[in-house]
Amino acid sequence: MLSIIQQHSFVQYSFHSSHHLSVQVTGTSLMARLLRSTVGALNTSSDTQLETSNFACLPQPRGMRRQQYVGSCLPLAVLVLFCLAQAYTYRLRRAIAAFYFPKREKSRVLYLYNKLLRQRQSFVRRQRKRIARRERHRPGLGMSLLQRWPWLRRWMRRSCTVCGTPKTPRHRVCPAAACGAPYCRWCWREAGGTCLACTPGEHGLSQDSSEEDAGYAA
Repeated sequence: MLSIIQQHSFVQYSFHSSHHLSVQVTGTSLMARLLRSTVGALNTSSDTQLETSNFACLPQPRGMRRQQYVGSCLPLAVLVLFCLAQAYTYRLRRAIAAFYFPKREKSRVLYLYNKLLRQRQSFVRRQRKRIARRERHRPGLGMSLLQRWPWLRRWMRRSCTVCGTPKTPRHRVCPAAACGAPYCRWCWREAGGTCLACTPGEHGLSQDSSEEDAGYAA
């Protein structure tokens, strides 16, 4: 960048001037000789040639040494490291609080652990309810065509019935010919190896439960 500025901002000035003055007084009289002696001092001659440029005002780029690179890049690297480590430093607050209040920390850990257990235990139940509510709605034109001609599924981009991840060769497909619902490996394992669309569960699972969904919604 500095080289481009230096190349396109360089301006050179060249000034040339020439001055010649000559007064000639002819004659041999006393007045002529007097004028030649006094006016002759005005006879001057000068030649001026001046060349200048703004080179001294332009930046002079030079390659940086290794010490200069280290001195300029090291503070930036330290700042980036601090930004990345900021999230881990926030965890020190929990460690400090746990050191001074161990009983409170134990209660918090038990609460979070039990909450995760309840969420995992209610995962299948909640997904059954969601799929049952979806099955109660009247299917659209696309679903009607798929139910009538199942072979159309191979040309459609499908996703996991539970989490919605795009279908891959590792996905499991319901063996029922009338269903064919795809599941990713994790959702299939969490569902216990059973299709939630074919077996939506008892009638009670299809009822809304706003309290449970609000507390443990995925």
